[in-house]
Amino acid sequence: MLFDSHAHLNDAQFDKDREEVIRRAQEEHGVSRVVNIGYNRETIRTALALADRYDFIYAAIGWHPHDAKEMTDDDLTWIESLTDHPKVVALGEMGLDYYWDNSPRDVQQEVFRRQIRLARKVGLPIIIHDRDAHEDVLQILREEKAEEVGGVMHCFSGDWAFAQHCLDLNFYIGLGGPVTFKNAKLPKEIAQKVPIDRLLIETDCPYLTPHPHRGKRNETGYVRLVAQAIAELRGMTLEALAEHTTANACRLFGIEA
Repeated sequence: MLFDSHAHLNDAQFDKDREEVIRRAQEEHGVSRVVNIGYNRETIRTALALADRYDFIYAAIGWHPHDAKEMTDDDLTWIESLTDHPKVVALGEMGLDYYWDNSPRDVQQEVFRRQIRLARKVGLPIIIHDRDAHEDVLQILREEKAEEVGGVMHCFSGDWAFAQHCLDLNFYIGLGGPVTFKNAKLPKEIAQKVPIDRLLIETDCPYLTPHPHRGKRNETGYVRLVAQAIAELRGMTLEALAEHTTANACRLFGIEA
């Protein structure tokens, strides 16, 4: 029973066959739980709608750094009001993206800080988006005392030294499709070194499709390929890896195992 800790099943790429993708994940790939992400006004609404419809799908809600320049005070108040929803298990994804720089960096940083403060206020873990911004992400997490709520470094892309800093701050390490890529040395190293009780698996579907489907649309059932790759790297069975990572995700997100 696999737990996909980061999916975008509300993405438009699934509009034509969403129900079939979800059915395949459960019946053919052994996915038992999914955390689906709402990261702006539109996707927060659709993430909650999916969580309401499917028992095994949960929601994380927050504001992506790409859209930071559009977030208003009212949006943050709205997000806070939604944290009472029984299927909302985390805030995010939030963080910094210095690769695309779709929003000014100072705006990204302020929106990130405000969401961490909200997470501490409501007592929910956070899901971090970090692209080419390791030092600033780490500094903000420390300054805003993010260790009080912890969370997950989604689609972790740093080295082992950075991973250790994240672990020290009460964060889990999330790994997805890149760990299956032939020449992806860093994700494979991280997959082997992260303590088994601090590891999560994810798809980020429809993005970051694992081998051998790379180049095509990703789907939540492919989390099984991520799990298989990590299990092989760690010298353990798929079943054991699934058991550990599912327990980890349930513990982080406060879901009954």
